[in-house]
Amino acid sequence: MPQLTTWARPTGHPGYSETLPRQPESAATARRLVRTSLSVWELDELADDTALIVSELVANAVQHARRESIRITIERPGAALVRVGVVDFSRVPPERREPDADDVNGRGLALVNELAEDWGTELLPWGKRVWAELEGKR
Repeated sequence: MPQLTTWARPTGHPGYSETLPRQPESAATARRLVRTSLSVWELDELADDTALIVSELVANAVQHARRESIRITIERPGAALVRVGVVDFSRVPPERREPDADDVNGRGLALVNELAEDWGTELLPWGKRVWAELEGKR
């Protein structure tokens, strides 16, 4: 069973994280966690874009990472700033591609780039965190 973790940040804003199986079905759980967190923070205007972004990040981790689990993180570094991330056990950073019109796959990071204020990869000693930031209207 996944374990939800909550922590306080120096800014006073909480963060949430949950370890999930590295399976496509985990995207639905990640979207629910994002929507719940944003609702608690009264940042519902970010819910659709953030849910779509976390789905893409989970899909990338499922396809390219190793081991059996991933970790979803949702942080609120500022009053209207949200950072969502997916942590996995691969140190290989994702590559944004420009897919051809006929390609079925390869559009995820282009979509993340379009919807997020900023995004990137943080290398960890044992893997990486791919993150995206979105800003609300506070």
